[in-house]
Amino acid sequence: MDDKLIEVPRGLAGVAVAETAISDVHGAEGYYQYGPFSAVELARTASFEEAWHLLATGRLPSADELAAFGARVREAQRSPELWRVIGSLVHGAGEASVGPLAGLKAAWPLLSAARGLRPVYDLDEAGRLADAVLLAASAPIVLAALHRGAAEPLPVLDDRGLVANYLFQATGEVPDAARERALSAYLIAAMDHGFNASTFTARVIASTGADVASCLAGALGALSGPLHGGAPARALDSLDEVGAAERIEPWVRERLAGGHRIMGFGHAVYRTVDPRSVLLKEVALGFGGARVEFAVLFEETVERLLAELKPGRELHANVEFYAAVVMELCGLPRDMLTPTFAVARTVGWTAHVIEQARDSKIIRPSARYVGPELVA
Repeated sequence: MDDKLIEVPRGLAGVAVAETAISDVHGAEGYYQYGPFSAVELARTASFEEAWHLLATGRLPSADELAAFGARVREAQRSPELWRVIGSLVHGAGEASVGPLAGLKAAWPLLSAARGLRPVYDLDEAGRLADAVLLAASAPIVLAALHRGAAEPLPVLDDRGLVANYLFQATGEVPDAARERALSAYLIAAMDHGFNASTFTARVIASTGADVASCLAGALGALSGPLHGGAPARALDSLDEVGAAERIEPWVRERLAGGHRIMGFGHAVYRTVDPRSVLLKEVALGFGGARVEFAVLFEETVERLLAELKPGRELHANVEFYAAVVMELCGLPRDMLTPTFAVARTVGWTAHVIEQARDSKIIRPSARYVGPELVA
């Protein structure tokens, strides 16, 4: 049996494990796409709901479809079952507090049970989409409510989309158009990005025929790891630790000499500039101000020193660096940066769950045994 195993790189790097029509990442060229569209251009021009509809159904919506989709999302966010789940998490914690990500990981299975959601194996395409929309729409509400420690809902604004409602739910203030547009650009850019760890986790679970909530909870568990979704706040921590322009270069040299990573720089796929970083730098520059100026100087210094000290490697700012700056400018506190990433990525996860559910073959790889020989 052993001689039939296929040798693959560690971490499955460069191994195509499935086919997808949702997105594609071109690391060498420095671009990625959602279906036939540039993901970065969609982030510049489309609404969150338009991009969500594209990933979920494979096409951009008409005006009527967009209005109906938005109404469907708002209906899901007002669900009495959703708020009963949130209440149970807030009150059930007693004097302790449930963090947003941990709470969302618990909320999805609870909401699934309350609504009687069935395994994707037993659903048709429409049923899978309905469950996906319900659970993805719940994510920003759960995260914002747990951040506030509130078991009672704020109103869902009928005249605003999911992004504005999320900022309102998280901060208690109705955002202006500039902040809504800025956060929307980030969320669209972060919706999907190939077969990353959390997306692959969602697809593995979906291949068993499990319900959508189980797929999402597993994916969120993968996202919570610091090597995947936990770096945005750490990028801001670096800016705060350095503090002043004259300290940037000695700080970076010291970190690199000690063998430490500079959080927010380098990427597992891109061998050139991360297009998401370019987009979000543009968004940040649109706000201006001392924080943005310092971030730009920090980026330029880090990239210059990385080129000097690690020649031959293309190490640039990745999406997390300017994403952290943009989310801070939009009024989100540091402990909500990774949860906000989850708001975006949930859309991609649900699209992949729907796509994987069309294939009845379970994902079941093998492992090469390297332990001790059998004792007779």
